[in-house]
Amino acid sequence: MMKYKCIIFDSDGVLVDSEILSARVFQQMAVDLGFDLDFESAVEHFAGVSMKENLRFIGENIPGELPRGFEKEYRRRSYGLFKTDLNAVEGIHDLIEKLRVPFCVASSGPVEKIRLNLGLVGLLDWFEGRIFSSYDIGNWKPEPGIFLHAAKNMGFAPEDCIVIEDSAAGIKAARAGGFRVYALASEKKMEYFKLLGAIPFGRMKELESLLEL
Repeated sequence: MMKYKCIIFDSDGVLVDSEILSARVFQQMAVDLGFDLDFESAVEHFAGVSMKENLRFIGENIPGELPRGFEKEYRRRSYGLFKTDLNAVEGIHDLIEKLRVPFCVASSGPVEKIRLNLGLVGLLDWFEGRIFSSYDIGNWKPEPGIFLHAAKNMGFAPEDCIVIEDSAAGIKAARAGGFRVYALASEKKMEYFKLLGAIPFGRMKELESLLEL
């Protein structure tokens, strides 16, 4: 395996188990507006994608216009759900405690959401001062900007970093930036993520082996 010098974590679905909760809120709000969207499709469409893309997707599939304040209401509902139902991804605490290289988080979400979620699951102290958001640079996955921004701020070239992802958009972004990518994947997505150029794994214990921890 390459000798890596830095690890860049995605947040949603990698550090915190938030994507299921986010998709549930999006689905409920979309159904209320007349979009007949099942839960599995919601997870598929909304995971790892920018808010702009998610709003466009819903807007194209409802009768009439997307209501003003839709995003604000989504944030209110999802943040409320995070506070009651959010968990850390299984095994992530153990993995982070074993790391002996610098690491950071690079996410499409706003900084307030990243900080809220990491704080709720006891991970914020590990990432304090090393939180990078697409909202800071105006560039979202599948564009590579957020990972390039994170690597530069951490002081490393892309080829010296490993990105940990769990979505197609994130894998495409990392690969476009010249990063090696390990992707947390369900059995169903293993082959697809391989085709995108990632090295898939099913549990954090497997990632520990891949990172030789």
